Amino acid sequence: MTDFVQARRTMVDSQIRTNDVTEARVVDAFLTVPREAFVPPAKQGLAYLDADLVVGGEGGPRYLIQPMYLAKLIQAAGVKPTDSVLDIGTATGYSAAILAELAAKVVALESDEGLAQAARTALTGNSKVTVTVGPLERGAAGAGPYDVILIEGAVEEVPAALFASLKEGGRLVAVVGRGRSGRATIFVKVGSDNAGRIAFDASLPALPGFAKAPVFSF
Repeated sequence: MTDFVQARRTMVDSQIRTNDVTEARVVDAFLTVPREAFVPPAKQGLAYLDADLVVGGEGGPRYLIQPMYLAKLIQAAGVKPTDSVLDIGTATGYSAAILAELAAKVVALESDEGLAQAARTALTGNSKVTVTVGPLERGAAGAGPYDVILIEGAVEEVPAALFASLKEGGRLVAVVGRGRSGRATIFVKVGSDNAGRIAFDASLPALPGFAKAPVFSF
């Protein structure tokens, strides 16, 4: 039988601390939240692998992203205890549970109703998280604006609707790129500008709904 508490400690020590995640609040959040609770029962023994983990998805596979990358993205977002956070592509809600350890409020957006229901079940009793269903690329403007927006997968571009949901000085963190070649980028909203800076290279599965529109030339 898997010792999940020990597996969680090993994940943090060997995958997260060793990859430049030094923020104590972020490390503590990963030590606190049981990842196995957000994984289908048949896959719970794989919950702490250093890999993206398929958890369902009707329109193609959806993942809990690799713990190391999730930790680095959250650390890059600089989540404060007073922040309101939008977690886009929450899948079964693991990332939302981590963010709830750090922020005041989390809106967990999912496009797949089955995954959203799994997230609601796994997050039962967590008063900081609200799970909502809708197109990921449109965000959840009704509950915003947000201090932080985190996108849970690689995207080819960030839609303007998401930048519009940020507060002044708010941060949007996403892995931008095509396929498995991407760069974690931190965008900060300053007036009408959304300046971005690259934080690190990252390889994440693509999140549906964020492909660039094809450009036709004659």
